[in-house]
Amino acid sequence: MTIEIVDVNITSPGRNFVTLKITTSDGIVGLGDATLNGRELAVASYLSDHVASMLIGRDEDRIEDTWQYLYRGPYWRRGPVTMAAIAAVDMALWDIKAKKAGMPLYQLLGGASREGVRVYAHASGTDYAALKNAITGYEELGYTAVRVQTGVPGLGQIYGVSNAGPGVRYDYEPAKRSGDRPSEETWDTRNYLTHMPGVFSQIREDFGTDLRILHDGHHRMSPIEAARFAKDIEPYDLFWLEDCTPGEDQTALRLVRQHSTTPLAIGEVFNSVFDYQTLITERLIDYVRSAVTHTGGITAMKKLLDFAAIYGIKSGIHGPTDISPVGMAAALHLDLAIHNFGIQEYMPHNEQTLEVFQTSFTFDKGFLHPGDKPGLGVDLDEDAAAGHEYTKAYLPVNRLLDGTVHDW
Repeated sequence: MTIEIVDVNITSPGRNFVTLKITTSDGIVGLGDATLNGRELAVASYLSDHVASMLIGRDEDRIEDTWQYLYRGPYWRRGPVTMAAIAAVDMALWDIKAKKAGMPLYQLLGGASREGVRVYAHASGTDYAALKNAITGYEELGYTAVRVQTGVPGLGQIYGVSNAGPGVRYDYEPAKRSGDRPSEETWDTRNYLTHMPGVFSQIREDFGTDLRILHDGHHRMSPIEAARFAKDIEPYDLFWLEDCTPGEDQTALRLVRQHSTTPLAIGEVFNSVFDYQTLITERLIDYVRSAVTHTGGITAMKKLLDFAAIYGIKSGIHGPTDISPVGMAAALHLDLAIHNFGIQEYMPHNEQTLEVFQTSFTFDKGFLHPGDKPGLGVDLDEDAAAGHEYTKAYLPVNRLLDGTVHDW
């Protein structure tokens, strides 16, 4: 058998998704997630204009060879657009292989290493009362871990904080449908550093020590600020502090590590094992945060996590709603199979999205399972997808109080 048809599907059931559909000569279909939030059409063009024709006639079973062909062959390596495109092809080929085997994908990755995958929810609020209400709601739903983000005095809308009002519904979507320019948010690190330790203290007082607390700094601190913050929050026993400082300079994490024992997670904007090389070999992080969708797919992510395992570092795969259900399923199969699993990010997709993408994974008392349907366990309803046209959306730009562009 060979690859016969390669299609790129773009749909927007509340937000934009790019899905690669590969069909073999005997009619087996595989799906891959190629969504890159705010730059979706760049990946769609990469696939349709440059990759699709390269795949026609290739043996769909040669997954490793195809990965190397797409990574090494074009000369221009890495980068989020390239790696998201490769990831989509890789996922689709694994989906096909598992369907041909009549097995859920995790069985081909070595079988299950656990009964379910612990996930964390996103709890937020513009003030502590709203945040507390969200955490309470998630605990009632069975979650044992929550990422907490809250408003900061003196600032308006900021990353990770829903302004939808009280309740457990988390509909924060950072990619705004704002025409031809991104929206802008305002940031002040000093206010943040002063405010957040008190929030964590209150959470521990209200919810005790059993709740796993995670927090995302979203690259907004300098290395010395991150070191101070990580040290200040040690008494509140966070599960992790994520993206405390921009990760491009991997050596910057040495400073944070020297000053604190707060566990560190980083990598959702990374797209290659080389982005992690120093971080892993020097044990400067505790959790790998990349998305399967943005890091070359299942083949590359499995290798990255196996590399991390040698150094005692665990997984924390990126899983917000800008990862489609196809990409989420790929993550769950890896989560279930690998030994060094840590935790999985989980933001449930809206009803419109789940009408377009029919999934087999299930949630029970804070744990997800990918299901036992052959392949990834996700089907694409192309008729439903056609009813949701692409709408341009941008991630926000972040500025300091004096107007300086800052890390978002």
